[in-house]
Amino acid sequence: MKKHDTLLTWLLTVLVSLIPFTVPADTAQPVAHHQGFNLVEIEKPRVLNKALAYLDMAPVTVTATRAQRSTGGVHDFYSEGDYWWPDPENPDGPYVRRDGMSNPDNFVAHRRAMVRLSEIIGTLASAYLVTGESRYASHALEHLNAWFVDESTMMNPSLLYGQAIKGRHKGRSIGIIDTIHLVEVARGAKILGDSEAIPVQDFENIKHWFSEYLDWLTTHPYGQRERVHPNNHGVCWSMQVAAFADLAGRETELEWIRKQFKTVYLAEMMAEDGSFPAELARTKPYGYSLFVLDAMAGVAQIASTEQDNLWNYQLADGRSLRKGVAFLYPYMEDKSTWPHRKDVLFWDQWPVRHPSLLFAGLHFSEADYLELWKRLEPDPTTPEVIRNLPMRHPLLWLSPGK
Repeated sequence: MKKHDTLLTWLLTVLVSLIPFTVPADTAQPVAHHQGFNLVEIEKPRVLNKALAYLDMAPVTVTATRAQRSTGGVHDFYSEGDYWWPDPENPDGPYVRRDGMSNPDNFVAHRRAMVRLSEIIGTLASAYLVTGESRYASHALEHLNAWFVDESTMMNPSLLYGQAIKGRHKGRSIGIIDTIHLVEVARGAKILGDSEAIPVQDFENIKHWFSEYLDWLTTHPYGQRERVHPNNHGVCWSMQVAAFADLAGRETELEWIRKQFKTVYLAEMMAEDGSFPAELARTKPYGYSLFVLDAMAGVAQIASTEQDNLWNYQLADGRSLRKGVAFLYPYMEDKSTWPHRKDVLFWDQWPVRHPSLLFAGLHFSEADYLELWKRLEPDPTTPEVIRNLPMRHPLLWLSPGK
């Protein structure tokens, strides 16, 4: 280990022991501890155990697997709509929709590779935060370069072929939701770059890819359509665009998102009791309610500023993110009291360690939220749950600096 790394490790150790991951006064993030709740102590063993295993894993990008039905190139991300199946009356014809029922035979290899990237970068960046050891940053950089810099393995900064449907669409605007798993990748890259744990030029190259993808998300008809989608899709567009804009230093997008959060997500999408009717109308109302609330929490965590804190904002009638968490909390604590219909699939796999619980518990000093979060599963293995849980590494969001 270099002398610089040794000094950095010692300084981090001292800081963690004195002030358990407090944050600067000029951010809207809460401290990561509350009356005995210390996030570093909770997360460190889990993070380091996984990080050691990930140090041996080589990058796997979209170029590793080519989908037979994709009309894109080897560098294009491709996925197929989860809820689309062969038509029993016309097996060779266009697929038909079965809402909430995921077809296991559809192509999702690129999404799995992106989830894998999110898990590796989120874990390695978290491990770097709590140890200061350069090996975690160096290995994370290998994966980041493979995905976003190396011309032989990189993904194109666009999403023309997401959520395709056999016989109907080569790609769709709602496929943009698949890149929610780049949210923690962008955050991890920002942490490593801002701390100078990776070379400046590498960091600039990575930021350039995300800036190009931001351009596509905000100018292509698919992106423009998705950003105003009136349910979790619109919120997820904002969550990922906020993360990418935060990395790329683009305030214009963040300003738009803060306005959208207030005038649409709260004013038009949230009911008076704090629920989201568009999600309750789905065949998996519980899972989708958890999902949209986590996405709302993600938007608030990334886009808030000290002057415009979305966690504290509320409409005249009281609708707010705080009310949204308060609505769902009793049903996270005791799912048997859920007053709506059960999900058609994966009812038993929810809830897990939802970021909405953790962030709200710290922002609002709600000890019950934090205690419940600690009791829930930190590392779910069900693909459907992981697909709808893009924020799985809380140290990235509650660490010093933004």
